[in-house]
Amino acid sequence: MKVSLFITCLSDALYPKVGEAIARLLGHYGVLLELPKVQTCCGQPAYNSGYWDEARTTAKTLLTAFEDSDFVISPSGSCTYMIHHYANLFKDEPEWLEKANQLQNKTYEFTQFLVSVLGITDLGAVFPHKVTYHPSCHGSRLLGVKAEPLALLQGVKDLELVPLPFAEDCCGFGGTFAVKMADISGAMVQEKVDHVKETEAEVLVGLDMACLMNIAGNLRYRNEPVRVMHLAELLYEGVKRV
Repeated sequence: MKVSLFITCLSDALYPKVGEAIARLLGHYGVLLELPKVQTCCGQPAYNSGYWDEARTTAKTLLTAFEDSDFVISPSGSCTYMIHHYANLFKDEPEWLEKANQLQNKTYEFTQFLVSVLGITDLGAVFPHKVTYHPSCHGSRLLGVKAEPLALLQGVKDLELVPLPFAEDCCGFGGTFAVKMADISGAMVQEKVDHVKETEAEVLVGLDMACLMNIAGNLRYRNEPVRVMHLAELLYEGVKRV
């Protein structure tokens, strides 16, 4: 079984420890991840901005990179869902459309793969901290990843999970939205951080580093001592404690 990691631009460039955490966690279960070096951006920024020709060019590189993979795992619900748009991008190109459908069917967000494919909810992790969880929009609303991360968090010993008020409200990042509508985006993330503060949590955890980066930036701006982590990082840190 060939399992590949779709690292995504943000994790690759700014948060490589997320990919490392995923690789090491899966390694405990005999899953050795491959990292095709030719992979590139999924094309989401171009697609969302209306540059579909450019998005198709980028998508073809990704389709080629993972053509021989049995499973593809990503640390981002947003980038994972972008692959679902490939069918629309290539609706008039039968050869690429077939490849797009194949990639969509074998690509999973990290917690999806861990829980739904491998059947793992308890990794034996220990994390004695008060934690709150932010469900990113693409992962929860479009991919439908809701129960999986919560099941994994509930399986962590000594972790106190505190509900985040208005958890499903967007953090305001939205990729190009944060640039084009900066004032609205800023107001949204400020409101999100207000709710994080209400929980009195030590740690904010999520599944998408784009959203977490946005929230962490506002937390730092306000000098709030809340640690922000991808769920893979929390689980790996918890496993190392044992």
